[in-house]
Amino acid sequence: MAKIHFVDHKGETRTVEIENGATVMEAAIRNSIPGIEAECGGACACATCHVYVDEAWREKVGSPTPMEEDMLDFGFDVRPNSRLSCQIKISDDLDGLVVATPERQA
Repeated sequence: MAKIHFVDHKGETRTVEIENGATVMEAAIRNSIPGIEAECGGACACATCHVYVDEAWREKVGSPTPMEEDMLDFGFDVRPNSRLSCQIKISDDLDGLVVATPERQA
């Protein structure tokens, strides 16, 4: 189990626990985190689960794949620390991960 901290665009933080092997998107959907729409259900076929990975976590989370980068082109306010939450798998190494949701999804 890992704790994930979701920060919305207003600065409000919600912390949830999720089992290893799940994705950040699944944690958001199961816990009704505002700002994550996940229209494609985690297939990396949209950009509606876009998050900003906190700078302290970027190296541990890793870089997006080329396919994910292509989908991020459709995201709202994409930044260097943007990721699709459906592509971030939870492990013990990500316990305490902090991600922020954009003001709106694409």
